[in-house]
Amino acid sequence: MASTPEAKVKRLVVDILKTHGAYYFFSATHGFGRSGIPDIAACLRGRFVFIECKAGKNKPTELQEREISAAKNAGGVALVINENNMAELRVVLQEISNDNGNSNEGGSGRADTQ
Repeated sequence: MASTPEAKVKRLVVDILKTHGAYYFFSATHGFGRSGIPDIAACLRGRFVFIECKAGKNKPTELQEREISAAKNAGGVALVINENNMAELRVVLQEISNDNGNSNEGGSGRADTQ
């Protein structure tokens, strides 16, 4: 079975999360959750990181943008990741890994990366 371009992005994101030892899961609503939530929710050193995966030049929908903003406003980090900006995820996770608990940036988030 052929893999979609977005599925390839998700696999790369998971590999990066595993490298950093992050806890993660795929958000799947299946009629019981909210629509528009990011594809992957992760936690590293007590910081929540929400990742919307996109392939190519695809952009988040308006509903996804609202959920990304809500995650940032709640103090999480929210990112839109595609095959061209994986480095952004690595940088964010490395910053969290290096944080000695001296800062809680809240929702400042680096979330507009696309």
